[in-house]
Amino acid sequence: MLSVQNIVRSFANYEQLNFIAMSLCKDKDYTIDNEQLARFAKAMGHPARITILQFLASLESCYFGDIHNELPIAKATVSQHLKELKDAGLIQGEIETPKVKYCINRENWYKAQAFFETFFESRKEKTNCC
Repeated sequence: MLSVQNIVRSFANYEQLNFIAMSLCKDKDYTIDNEQLARFAKAMGHPARITILQFLASLESCYFGDIHNELPIAKATVSQHLKELKDAGLIQGEIETPKVKYCINRENWYKAQAFFETFFESRKEKTNCC
């Protein structure tokens, strides 16, 4: 049975750890748009995912079936890549068998396009560089 003294010590240690964690987690100066752009970029940071997105974007409707039959991507890793793309909001649908149907999430697709365009257009023209 825990004594009152042990409970107080445990609580004090918890409070101390909580204080340390809070002091290490300073407020971020990132905008929500920057965080979303980074999430899209991370999800697109693998050639297999880019290939999947290009394939799905070329279709007029959702894709039904096993995408590994259509693309040069190993069957074992397809679901992992689809999950990452779905978690980022770039695709939507059912990615778990037996209900396999997915397509581009058009709303987030256009949002990602706008974020990347703004990001790349925001550079300053320089007359010389390092």
